[in-house]
Amino acid sequence: MTFFDDFRAFAFKGNVVDLALGVVIGAAFGKIVSALVADIVMPIVALVLPSGDWKMSGLVLRHAAEAKDDVVLRYGDLLGAVLDFLVVALVLFLAATRLVKASTTKIPAAPATRACPYCLENVPRQATKCRACTSILA
Repeated sequence: MTFFDDFRAFAFKGNVVDLALGVVIGAAFGKIVSALVADIVMPIVALVLPSGDWKMSGLVLRHAAEAKDDVVLRYGDLLGAVLDFLVVALVLFLAATRLVKASTTKIPAAPATRACPYCLENVPRQATKCRACTSILA
């Protein structure tokens, strides 16, 4: 096989395509969650906190020489990113546990034994003769 044939066989395997779709959907979901947190959750948090827009808040470190050299540590932006991550992780956890529960529900297997119709003794399901009363089982 040529290099192109090997690459085409690899690229169009079901696993690779599924992984690519998962990454694209995950990125889109991340944008939705970021917008939800930025546009819905953060304004509510800003109403509760006295400082207003806490995502833009930070610690200003002033340089003694000139004001243009100020450094701002924006911890509010970091807290917003952590909140985004926690929301995404929570939703993925809930989805993954539902998928695991759905995939692990087992159909109960047929019992390994059955009752002899003559003496009601338990015999293996594939037995053709009862070991207790020696009757022939159908």
